[in-house]
Amino acid sequence: QVQLVESGGGLVQAGGSLRLSCTASGRTFSSNAMGWFRQAPGKEREFVATINGAGGTNYRDSVKGRFTISRDNAKNTLYLQMNSLKPEDTAVYYCAARTSWNTATVLPAYDYWGQGTQVTVSS
Repeated sequence: QVQLVESGGGLVQAGGSLRLSCTASGRTFSSNAMGWFRQAPGKEREFVATINGAGGTNYRDSVKGRFTISRDNAKNTLYLQMNSLKPEDTAVYYCAARTSWNTATVLPAYDYWGQGTQVTVSS
């Protein structure tokens, strides 16, 4: 059974940093694209960042230069380093994985999802 488990969320002041982790079990995703999405209260889940098996990345415009997605294939773990956090970054952050090598920015392209971790940025 495939599981994705996120960790690292919490409460931080604006301008602060957090590092999210997503550890996969049940299969390896070293050759597959993975991504981070987020969902704020009352809003739809949205794309944040994605990385393919070769390390190629893509980000939503509002997080470019502040967030960095990376992966450690030996640990089957995905990361999201978030710097210069803003109150509008407050959301539940979800890890997702594809069965494809190619990155994607839309929810239906992802086959596996974690349960999410809360990130709250205070002003």
